[in-house]
Amino acid sequence: MGIQLLEAPVARRDDPRALRYIVDHLPPGRTVERKVGVVNRSTERRHIDLYAAGAEVAEGRFQFAEGRTANELSEWVTLDRDSVTLDPQEQAQFTATLQVPPDASAGERYAVIWAATVPAPDSTASVNIVQRVGIRVYLDVGPGGEPPSDFAIGEVVPARDEQGRPSVAVAVRNTGGRALDMAGSVTLSDGPGGVRAGPFDVVQGTTLAAGETGTVRVLFPTALANGPWRITVDLASGKVRRSASGAITFPEPGRTGRRALVDAAWWLRGGTLATVVAAGVGVVLLVRRRRRGPAAQVAASSTGSAVRK
Repeated sequence: MGIQLLEAPVARRDDPRALRYIVDHLPPGRTVERKVGVVNRSTERRHIDLYAAGAEVAEGRFQFAEGRTANELSEWVTLDRDSVTLDPQEQAQFTATLQVPPDASAGERYAVIWAATVPAPDSTASVNIVQRVGIRVYLDVGPGGEPPSDFAIGEVVPARDEQGRPSVAVAVRNTGGRALDMAGSVTLSDGPGGVRAGPFDVVQGTTLAAGETGTVRVLFPTALANGPWRITVDLASGKVRRSASGAITFPEPGRTGRRALVDAAWWLRGGTLATVVAAGVGVVLLVRRRRRGPAAQVAASSTGSAVRK
C-alpha cells in the first residue's frame, strides 16, 4: 500500500514537512480539511481500513499508539470514508477533517491517519500480520501566530563499532516551540592527504519535542580513515536549517572518540555581529541626530538601511 497527502496550506507549500505530513497551527474552534490518497500496490484486490489513531513525541522519536488507540487529537479527526476496496494498482481519495473544539487548550498534539489491511481470521496461523501506512499529524493549537521553530547543534561524538564501521552522534536541542523532524547530512574535509568525503545523510527517525535534546546519527564507510577530519554538519527540519563545523578523529574499532565542540556556521555568527554593529551605529547616529538636527535624521535612516542589508 501507499498513502500520500494530496494538498498543503498555501503558506506551507515551500515546507518539505508539510508536503509529507499534516503540519498546521489552528486557533480553538477552527476546522480544516485535507485530501489524502491511498493506492493498492499489490497484485491482489485489497480491502483497506481508514482511521485516525493517537501518537506522541517522546525520547527523540515520533511514537505511534498501538492499534486504534485514540488520543485527544485523533478524536478531533474525522474521515469521510472508513474503508476502501481497491483492485491492484487502483487509487482512491478521502478527506480528513480536523475540527478543534472551541475550548481546546493551547499546545501541540500528534496523531496518525492510517490505511491498514487486516487479514481474514485464520485459526491455523499463530500470527496475523497487519500492514499499515500512515500520515503523521502535527497540530498546534493557540491564538495568533504559531510558535517559532528552531534548534541548536551541540557536540559531536565520533565512534567505531566492533566491526570497524565509523559513525558520529550529533547532539541537537529543540529551542523552538514546535516538534522537529531532523534531516540533513555531514561532510568530511581536510582529511589525511587532503581527502574529502561525503556528504553522508543522517539516519532518519529523530523527532524532537519542544525543549527536548536528542541525537542525530550518521554512518560512514568502514574504510574511512581515522583522520583527523574537518566535519561540517548541515541539519534541517522543514524550512529551518542550521550548520556547524569542527574537528574530529575516529577511534579504533569498538571505542568512542573524544567529544568535539562545533562552531555555528559563519553566517550565523555574522548575523549576530551585524546586529551588534547595527545597534552600535544606531547609538552613534542618535547622538549625532541630537547634535545636528533634521539633516542627521536623513543620514540615520539611510545608514540604518545599509547596515541591515
